[in-house]
Order: sequence, then C-alpha cells, then structure tokens
Amino acid sequence: MRDRPADEELAAVQSQVQHYSQRIHGLLLYRSVFAPPVGETFLALLTALESGNAALSLRAYGDWFQALAASAASWSSYLLRQIAYAENPFSLQAQRADLAELPTALVEAARQDLSTLQALCQLSGDTLAGWVQAIARLPQAPVVWATDETSPPPLTLPDDAPWADAVEYLAHHYRRHGAGLLAQYRAFTWHQGQLSGIADPDPIRLGNLTAYDHPRRQLVQNTLALIKGYPALNVLLYGSRGVGKSSLVKALVNEYADQGLRLVEVAKADLQALPQIVGEVRSRPQKFIIFVDDLSFEDDDDTFKALKVVLEGSTTARPANVVVYATSNRRHLVREFFSDRPRPKDQDEVQSWDTMQEKLSFSDRFGLTLTFESADQPTYLAIVHHLAQQANISLPEADLTARALQWATRHNGRSGRTARQFIDWLTAELSLGERSP
Repeated sequence: MRDRPADEELAAVQSQVQHYSQRIHGLLLYRSVFAPPVGETFLALLTALESGNAALSLRAYGDWFQALAASAASWSSYLLRQIAYAENPFSLQAQRADLAELPTALVEAARQDLSTLQALCQLSGDTLAGWVQAIARLPQAPVVWATDETSPPPLTLPDDAPWADAVEYLAHHYRRHGAGLLAQYRAFTWHQGQLSGIADPDPIRLGNLTAYDHPRRQLVQNTLALIKGYPALNVLLYGSRGVGKSSLVKALVNEYADQGLRLVEVAKADLQALPQIVGEVRSRPQKFIIFVDDLSFEDDDDTFKALKVVLEGSTTARPANVVVYATSNRRHLVREFFSDRPRPKDQDEVQSWDTMQEKLSFSDRFGLTLTFESADQPTYLAIVHHLAQQANISLPEADLTARALQWATRHNGRSGRTARQFIDWLTAELSLGERSP
C-alpha cells in the first residue's frame, strides 16, 4: 500500500514547481536570463522535479550545483547579473529614451518579468534541496551551494520591496551602463565578424605611467571630450618602440570605464571591417576608442582605404561616440621607397605625384598626432624609480640607478618597456632572495 502522507508531500512539491515553471514560461522580455549554464540547468531541474523522477531530479540538481560552483556566484547574484546585462527591447530602448517615452506595454512587460524574477531570486537553495529530498525520498537533503562572493553584482535591487516598482531605476541603469556584451566588458576585440569581450584586460592605470606628460595630458583631454559628448579627434600616437603608447591607450579605458568608455582593439588584418564595427556601436550610449596598434601599410596595401573612410567619413555622418586611436613607430604610415617617387619619364600614371602625396599624407588625416621621443637617460631613470616605488622596492637610489643602467645596456636599450622588464625581474629577484634559507 502506498504511503499516503509521502504521496501528498510529493504532489505538493510538484505543484509548487509547476507554479514556478509557468511563471518562467510567461516571461516576455527576460528569457535570456536562462540561456547561460546556470539558468539552463535550473530549468532542467524544475522539469525533472515536475516529472517526479527521482534519478532525473538528482542528476539535474547535481548539474545545477556544478554550474553555480563554476560561476563562483550565488543564485541571487547570478540573476542580478543577468538582469544587469540583459539585451532585450526594454533594455535597448531604455538606453535611448526616458521611461515616460517608452511604449506602455513594454514598461508593463518589464514590471511583470521583474516580479517573476524576484520570486525566483527569493527561491532559496534550501527550498530546492528540500524538493529534491522529497522527490527522491532521501533521508537528508543534498548539499546546498553557498559562497562568499568577492565582487558585488553590477546591479542592486531591493530585498524588501517589489522589483516591479524599480523599473525606473533599472531603466536609468541601462541608460548609464548600457546592456548586453557592451555593458559586461570594457575591452573588446573583433573576432570572426563580431565583437568579443576581453575577460581579463591589461589592468594598467594612468597612475602607473610617468614621463611624456604633455602627450599624455593631450590624450586624456581628448578622451574626456569624447566621454562628455564634446567633439573629439582621432589620434595618432607616434614614436619609438617601448615608450608606452599602447599602455597609455589601454590605461584610459581602465580609468574611465565607469563613465561609459569602451575600447575595441582591431588587428590590421581586420581593418576592412572598420565600417561594420563603427556601424554596430554608433547607436550605443557608451563611448568607443577603436584601437589599432602598430599601424603601418605596405605600398600595395588597400586596407588603409577602410580606415580612411572611418577617419574622414563617407555619406554617413561620423558617429560622435567613436574615435580612432592608432599607434605607430613610423610618422608616415604608408611605406615609401625612392623608386616610388615619380620621374618625368614615368608614363604609368599621369597624376603619380598626387598618388604619392595621398600615401604620405595619410597620417595627416588624424586630427591629432602625439609624438613620443626615445627615452633619454633621465627619462628612463624617472620611469624606473616611479615603477620601483609602485612595486615597493626599497633599494638605495644609487644602487637602483646603477642596476637600471646596466640592465638597459645589456638588454633592449632605454625605454619604458625596458624599465618595466627590469622592475619585474628585480622584484622577482628580491622576493626569491628573501625566501632563500
């Protein structure tokens, strides 16, 4: 004879699970919350529990537990992150218009979805583990996932008030931070025809850099103009290798990411895609630096035409939220040979002088050219001492100077890159020496 109290408990669990499943299926805008592994395995867990199959429920719970553990996030934190980064009609339109200007049905759909997501956020791990225990008739509930998170979620919604009432706050969040991939990351590459977020970008900050004060101030000023919506110039950073041109550009996005600045690094091989990249970001609320590192062109290289379109514009107006920052070791970006220069006897092209001048003046199409001279000895040593201070190296100044000069002589000469390499090596040497018996 069947255990009637146990059967009633099982039926009660299945009824509760069905209630949550129906609410999820009724989501109008935020279905993407359940696309990543944590959300996908949660849906599978509800389906298994609703079926009443013990083995299936246990496996589904294990999958959900593993997905949470891999994400290193709690269930509530996961949901908040997905809401913060969701890309749907509400989050996209909220970036471009005030809440009062959005369609009423869209706002009401957002309110309804937020109410459902709040109910799911309040669904504790203990409750889910208890459901699994009841369905599988276990003597004790399975382990509940819990973690001490080191970083807070990018969005905070109230615990003791309806999320549906926070729709205006959420719209403001999207307007300030954007949505989707562009809200989740601050640096990107162009990979296989689409933007790809860089999970661990170079963490360098402006405070880590020294020397070259004048070009640095000019680049910061131009970047702040971009961020604040004023006219900003495309910039060519020209100078010797290792002086910190690329580091300066990367430091900008780390400094101003919270003000909506984003960086898209484009390899020379992908320059043909520049108009497409600009087209994708021109309507976004963030400000974008299109970063091309170590730029130069061969004589027969036509990819500079795509860059020319972005620098000068075409029939489409240049977007106010995009600038191009390029670094180069060469003042003239298109390689020129003496044999390229036309002679009176040349009959190949009537306007060959015009062609050559177009190539040589390509760098002039950048509104601002910043020059970074090779580091002399005082500049090199200033960089070394600045980096040593940041690394908490306490060698006597004379000793540090002598070793830095010796390093430059034996290795790559005087430059910011050489200084960084020296300090990294010295930090390791001193640390290993302290630990030696």
